[in-house]
Amino acid sequence: MREETWNRVVPPMPADPDVVVIGSGLAGLTAAAYLAALGERVLVLEQDDVAGGCSQTFRRKNQWQFDVGLHYIGGVENGEIGRILAGLGLDGRIEFTELDPDGFDTFVFPDLEFRVPKGWDAYVGRLVEAFPDEEEGLRAATDVMRNVMDELRQVGIPDAGTDLVDYVDRAPTVVAWGMRPVTELFDEHYLSERARGVLLGQAGDYATPPSRTPVSLHAGVVDHYLQEGAFYVRGGGQELAGHLVDLIHANGGRVRTHAEVARILTEESGNGHRVTGVELAGGEILPTGRVIATGDIKRLFLDLLDPAAVPEAIREQVGGYRMATPLFTVYLGLDFDITERMPATNFWVHSRFDPEAYYEPIAAGEFDSDPPVYISSASAKDPEHEGHAPPGCSTVELMTWATPDPAAWGVSDEADAPRYSRQAAYREAKDRIADQLIERAETVLGDLRPHILWKETASPFTQTRYTLSSGGSSYGIELATDQFGPRRLEYRTPIEGLVLGGVSSRRGHGIVGAMSGGVESAGALLGRNLRREIEDGAVFGDPSKLTAGAPGWDALEACRKLQEKTLRAG
Repeated sequence: MREETWNRVVPPMPADPDVVVIGSGLAGLTAAAYLAALGERVLVLEQDDVAGGCSQTFRRKNQWQFDVGLHYIGGVENGEIGRILAGLGLDGRIEFTELDPDGFDTFVFPDLEFRVPKGWDAYVGRLVEAFPDEEEGLRAATDVMRNVMDELRQVGIPDAGTDLVDYVDRAPTVVAWGMRPVTELFDEHYLSERARGVLLGQAGDYATPPSRTPVSLHAGVVDHYLQEGAFYVRGGGQELAGHLVDLIHANGGRVRTHAEVARILTEESGNGHRVTGVELAGGEILPTGRVIATGDIKRLFLDLLDPAAVPEAIREQVGGYRMATPLFTVYLGLDFDITERMPATNFWVHSRFDPEAYYEPIAAGEFDSDPPVYISSASAKDPEHEGHAPPGCSTVELMTWATPDPAAWGVSDEADAPRYSRQAAYREAKDRIADQLIERAETVLGDLRPHILWKETASPFTQTRYTLSSGGSSYGIELATDQFGPRRLEYRTPIEGLVLGGVSSRRGHGIVGAMSGGVESAGALLGRNLRREIEDGAVFGDPSKLTAGAPGWDALEACRKLQEKTLRAG
C-alpha cells in the first residue's frame, strides 16, 4: 500500500459561473479543463456520483477494478491525444502502457486468426499474406483509407466556413470516398466476404452496420491505432478523468456530482433565444449565459430546452437521429493470472465473416443467437499495476452488441424501466447472454467458469441509468453516412450561449472523439480555433498548480462524491 499523503480538497462552487458544462465525460471534462486553464469560471454538472462518464472505473469489495469504456487508445505520443494533454500541461503526467505492437487486436474467426500489427505497411502486408489472391484489391482499398486520413489531417472536417473549391483541391480522396459506405469501397475492389470480415474486425468500436459506415469513419478507427500503436492508461480510464478534474479544480473551476440538469433556461432575444441559466432536478437555479451541453443530444433538444427555443428544423433532425447500437458487458474477476493465457491484446471473437448480419436481429428487436464477443483485460495490458485484482487474480471484460428493445429484455413498458433490475425476465435475459459470452470467450482463454470469483453484467438499461443516454447507447447517435461529420449539428447552436458537445457532436465518440470534441466545443464557445493553437504548440495549463499523481492520490476518489455538501477548501 502507498503511504496516504494526498488529501482531497474540493473547491467551493464558483460564484456566478462564466460557463456551465453539462456532463462530466471526457468531452465535458476536456472542454472545462481548457476553459478553466484560460481563466473562465467553470462549473461541470454530473448527475451520477462519479465524474468521468464512460472513462470511469468502478470497484467491487475494494478488490476488483473494472473499466467501463476505456479499453485501448492511440495517438498518445505525437497524435491527437498527446497534443490535447500537452496543451493542458498534462503531458508526461499520465502513464500509458503499450499493447503488443505485433498484435494489439486479435481477430478470431471460425477458421482464421488475424493479428493486427502496428503500422500501415505491416498491417497491409499481413492482409496480403492472409489473402494473397486479393493483393491488388486490398492494396487499392487500404490506399484509399490511408489517403483519406492523410488528407483529413491536413484539411480537417469541413464546416460552414470552409472554402469548398479549395477543399476539393486539397482533399480529393475525402471528397470522393469519405462519406460513402465502406461496402462500396470493398465492392469497387471486388473483395471477398472473408477479406471484408477481417478489414472490419474492429467495427465494434463504432457499432454501425457496414452498409451505413462511412469510409472516413472506419479509416479513422484503423488509422488511430496503426499510426503509433495501441495503448492502455496505466491504472485504468479513471486516471484521465482524475487528472482533468484536478486541473479544473486547480484553476478555480468546480466539478459537481449528484447535479442532474432538469432544464436549460432561455429567454427571447432578438429573433431567437439566449441561455440564462440551468435548473437542477431539485429546483435549484444556476444563472449563467453560456452552457456547453455534452450529454444525450435527444434529451438536450427534445427535453431540456423550451420547445419555443428550438428551431423546428433542428427538432425534426434530432428527433430523426438513430442511436448507435448499445452494448452488453460481462465483468469477471478470475482466480488466476490472465497473462498466462492472454498477451497484451484485445480478442475479437467473431461468429461469422459477414458483420452486417450482426445487426439483423438487433433491428428486429431480438438477441443474436450466436453473438460475437470482444475480450479485454486490464490485468493483461497493465500487469504491473496492483489495483486491478487481488494478487494472483485478474479481471476480464466481455462485450457484445445488444438490442435496446425493452420487450426483448422483459421490461414491459417505460414505466417499468426504473425497476428493471428486479424483474425476473430481465435477469434471465442477462444471465443467458452472459453465459453465451463466457462460453465463446472460453474458446480462446480456456476454462473460465470454475475460476470466477466475481461476476456482474451491464445492459443498455444500465448505460441509460448512469449516463441518461437514449436507447442505452454509449456511442451517441449512430455514426452513419446520413448522420456523420458535416451532417451533424455544428458546435454553435442557434440558441445564443448554447454550445453542443459530447459524442453526438461532429468529432464523434471514443476517447479521441470525446476529447477532441471537448477542445472544439471550448473553442466554439470562445470563438477561437483552439485545435490549431494546440497543434502550433500552445500550452495553457500550469502543471505547478496540480496535485494529481502525488503519493496516495486516487483517481476514483478524486472524481467521486463531489456534490455540494462535501468537503471543501477552507
